[in-house]
Amino acid sequence: MTTSSSIDALSPAELGQLMHFYAESGVEWLLEDEPVDRFVEFERQLAERNRATAGRETKEADAPSRERSLAAPASIKPAALPDGEAVSEAQRIASAAQSVEELIENVGAFTGCNLRNSARASAFFKGSSGARIAIAGGCPGPDDDRHGAPFSGPHGEMLDRMTAALGWGRDDIAVFNVIPWRPPGNRAPTPHEVEICRPFSTRLVELLRPKALLSMGNFPARFFSGSQESIHSLRGRWIALTVDGQPFPLLPTFHPQDLISAPACKRLAWQDLLSFKARLAEL
Repeated sequence: MTTSSSIDALSPAELGQLMHFYAESGVEWLLEDEPVDRFVEFERQLAERNRATAGRETKEADAPSRERSLAAPASIKPAALPDGEAVSEAQRIASAAQSVEELIENVGAFTGCNLRNSARASAFFKGSSGARIAIAGGCPGPDDDRHGAPFSGPHGEMLDRMTAALGWGRDDIAVFNVIPWRPPGNRAPTPHEVEICRPFSTRLVELLRPKALLSMGNFPARFFSGSQESIHSLRGRWIALTVDGQPFPLLPTFHPQDLISAPACKRLAWQDLLSFKARLAEL
């Protein structure tokens, strides 16, 4: 554990690295001004829980058997669907959506993905349903999860500056995350979770029918292309997709987080954006 004395000895650069490590680890809030002994706190909570359990068992033993049989648990979590059934259910409700608004509503009501249970909110879509440009991110980050919208916080601010520099207005753009819910601790989604979420992003692109798709970061580039190459290899290369039987162009580029972490990537990202804008003019 990092103590206050060890923190005082850190340089500004080292402090920045520590904060970056906390952010990548999923730490979002620093609530206590003084350190808390979590071992003592755990022992206290365990003792309270044991006392409560003992009291409840004694009370239930004294209750008539019929009353015990009719008593309902305080809270029951919905049973998780098996992965195969969850994928089928996701495909069904995605296909049933006849508009972007209906799809967003269906995604918000979907309970077949475990990621939904740990996330604060869905962070699936933001923008105009009539947009001619679609921008795809990967998984929601802490700011997305907090605000319930993709590309929130510093990532969204950087994206706004990038699109404004190209002359794109809010009505021109729709942004979405291919995974609607933030994985706990910013871990990578499992292959099963990806397949459960896949029908939503595919159907969204079908309903939006933008002229072209700009994907940002490793995850969405691999998600749509099927390639396992890194974004450093995929960026700037047009990929021909097929959506609803029609050819569809995809251009991968860096995620705003890549540009924040490695400012040298900004020049390459700007080249990608200019290529994307030129292709839009041709289309």
